Amino acid sequence: MASKLPIVKAKAVEASKFLTKNGCAYYKQMLEQNKQYIQETPTVEKCQHLAKQVFYTRLASIPGRYQAFWKELDDVKNLWKHRQELKIEDAGIAALFGLECFAWFCAGEIVGQGFTITGYYV
Repeated sequence: MASKLPIVKAKAVEASKFLTKNGCAYYKQMLEQNKQYIQETPTVEKCQHLAKQVFYTRLASIPGRYQAFWKELDDVKNLWKHRQELKIEDAGIAALFGLECFAWFCAGEIVGQGFTITGYYV
């Protein structure tokens, strides 16, 4: 492991030099390409207006998501009624989805515990 340290250090120095040399140009290029998204007068009122716009836009999308949820639930109920016709591939996909949900739950628990596996910080 110690033999890899000089290699990693050399790579870090090389990356740092590259960023020092090209970082400013990349930043300017990125801003130039995305200037249509930049507010020319970033006032507090404008920022509050944009925040409210995002909030109420998301709030307005709830009915559509609600309908999509019930449609998905009806599809699951229909699959459960006709489970005799269920293929092994569909069952495998459902099992993988359940496993992924459990994995995200575990990851959320670890993050909530302050990135500790054994428990919360005291």
